[in-house]
Amino acid sequence: MRSDLDANAPNSIDDDLPKLKFLDCSLRVCAIPLSAATIWLTVTNRQDNSSYGKLEFSNIVGLQYMVCISAICACYSFIAAISLWVRGLVAKAWLFFVSDQIVAYLLVTSGAAVLEILYLAYNGDREITWSEACSSYGRFCSRMKLALILHALALWCFIVLAIISAYRTFIMFEPPCLPSKEAEEEIA
Repeated sequence: MRSDLDANAPNSIDDDLPKLKFLDCSLRVCAIPLSAATIWLTVTNRQDNSSYGKLEFSNIVGLQYMVCISAICACYSFIAAISLWVRGLVAKAWLFFVSDQIVAYLLVTSGAAVLEILYLAYNGDREITWSEACSSYGRFCSRMKLALILHALALWCFIVLAIISAYRTFIMFEPPCLPSKEAEEEIA
């Protein structure tokens, strides 16, 4: 239970909740165009080279995975932003907490997959005789870098959202009490 002094404090938790709700909704809405731009840049990215042939996102499984995860992120962000304003769903803070965590982890995995693809495209792997590809497909690599940056910004939004949803979830519980000296003596 909070004391009367805490309830009247200007920076009480209850005063911060509308600010958190606004930040929460803003980050969710911000993640939608970031994810949509990532999808658009990735899906429309193709380059033809007379020596090596045509390269497009559908040839690389890691890019397809990033497109799927970005679509999940955009859809979830849209649904979650709308449901923030529905009173019955806001009470289910644990649902947002778990969902935000899952989406954040999915964004990490897809970003890591594309980062590895870009690393190999720029540097190659001499041990297994893979040459770098970005000298032949420079425009393709540049667009993938931009898509990865947008994907990382969407991930940043979800990292902050995961912190906010964790705060909202765990604020509902009282902190554990320290055992009294008598209880400690009984245990010992």
